[in-house]
Amino acid sequence: MNRKDQPKIRPGSARKVLLIRLRRIGDIAMTTPAVAALKRALPQASLTYIVEEPYGRLIEGNPDVEETIRIPPHQTAFSFLGLIRRLRRERFDIAIDFHGGPRASRIAWLSGAGLKVGYELKHKEFFYDIRVPRSRAGAPIHSVENHLNLVRAAGIEIHEPWPRLVLPPALPEETKRIEELWAANGTPDQRMVVLHVGAGNAFRDWGSKNLSELAGCLAGLPEVLVALVGSAEDIPRAEQMRVESRNAILSFAGMLNLIELRELIGRAKLFVGPDSGPMHIAASTSTPIVALFGPNLPEYNAPWRAQATIIEKRLDCRPCKQRKCVTEDLRCLRSITVDEVFEACRTYLQA
Repeated sequence: MNRKDQPKIRPGSARKVLLIRLRRIGDIAMTTPAVAALKRALPQASLTYIVEEPYGRLIEGNPDVEETIRIPPHQTAFSFLGLIRRLRRERFDIAIDFHGGPRASRIAWLSGAGLKVGYELKHKEFFYDIRVPRSRAGAPIHSVENHLNLVRAAGIEIHEPWPRLVLPPALPEETKRIEELWAANGTPDQRMVVLHVGAGNAFRDWGSKNLSELAGCLAGLPEVLVALVGSAEDIPRAEQMRVESRNAILSFAGMLNLIELRELIGRAKLFVGPDSGPMHIAASTSTPIVALFGPNLPEYNAPWRAQATIIEKRLDCRPCKQRKCVTEDLRCLRSITVDEVFEACRTYLQA
C-alpha cells in the first residue's frame, strides 16, 4: 500500500464510513462480504453506501448498511455537486472506494472523508490516502478478497470466517410474488432448474442453440421443471426457447427484480448460467451452481463460498478484455459442449 500522508483519524474510532460501488450486479454483490466484515469490526460505525439507481435494491435493506444513496447512472454537474455537498456535511471518517471508476474516485476524493482508501490505478495517485494493488504477479486475487484488502488497508482488523454474499431480505410483496409464481407453475414434487439465458455481452453468451439444447435435456429429466430468467432484453430469446420446447419450459425473463430473482433461485434445486450478475445472486443462496466461464478466470470471479461446478476451457488467450476475440469464434465459451454442462447438472439433480 502507499500512504499519501498520515491518516487524519484513528480507524478503530470511526463513526461514519462511506462506501462506493456504483455498478454492476455481480460487482456490487461481491463487496458485501467486506461490508459485513467492516460492520463486525466497527459495530458502532454508521455505514453509507453509494450505488447507481438500477442496482439500489441490491444494497437497500442490507442489515449492515444504515443508509443507501442512489444516484442516477448519468449525473448532471449540478446533481454531482449536490451529492458532494451532502457528503461533506456528513463528515465521514473513512471513505472506501470499491469501484475505482472516474466518477467513483472523484466522489471519494471530494467527499471530505478523513481517510480515503482505493485501488492503485493509473492517474489516481492523488485521489486516495491509501492505495491498494488489485493483483499480484502470478497470483490472482478474487474480487471479494480485493475488497477485504481495502478494509484491511484502512487499518481495520478483520477476522475469518468471512461471510457469504449478503443481499437484502425480500420485502413481503416480493416474497408473495415468488410464492404465487411457484404455486402457479410447479408442483411440490418438481425440482426447478433456473437457467439464465442472458449474458451481459457477446463474450459471455453461450449461444441460443446451446441454451435450447440444454433446456430440452434438462426438461426431459423426471420431475424437473426448467425456468428461464434474464432481463427484458432476453425476452425474445426466452420466448423462442419456450416455443421450441412446446411449452415444456417456463420463462420469467424480464419479470423479476433482483431480489425476486434471488428468492426464485433460493427455492430451486439448481442454477445454471454464465459468469454474470445472476450467477453472483445465486451465490448468495444455498442453491448449487453450474457456472460457465469464458473470457474471465474463476480465480477472480468464481461464485463466492458457494457450492459450484465451474466449466471452462483453459486457453492461452484467457483472460481477455472482451473487446475483440483474437480467435474470432469466442471459443473460450462456445467450445463448452451441451453434454459437458448437462452432465454437471445431472450430478446435482441425482442427489
